[in-house]
Amino acid sequence: QVQLVESGGGLVQAGGSLRLSCAASESILRFLGMGWYRQAPGKQRELVAVIRGGGSINYADSVKGRFTISRDNAKNTVYLQMNSLKPEDTAVYYCNAEAFLTDYWGQGTQVTVSS
Repeated sequence: QVQLVESGGGLVQAGGSLRLSCAASESILRFLGMGWYRQAPGKQRELVAVIRGGGSINYADSVKGRFTISRDNAKNTVYLQMNSLKPEDTAVYYCNAEAFLTDYWGQGTQVTVSS
């Protein structure tokens, strides 16, 4: 069973930065893509950013220019650098690994942005 462990969440003021990490229990090269999702209270989970096996990257429009997804294959880790944070970025952030037949999820890490 693949395990994904997120870290790096916390409380930050608007305009601040955080970097989230997602450490996988096995090589991330086996996955079609690695992504970050978020879910705010009362809202559906939404895609934030995804990096595909071939290196292509997609971002939600709401985070373009502020967030950067990257990966370190040697460390089996995916990162999400979040800059210029806004209160509306407040959510639980989940790491996702997309495989052929299933998806794997981390337990989530809380990000709270105060105004």
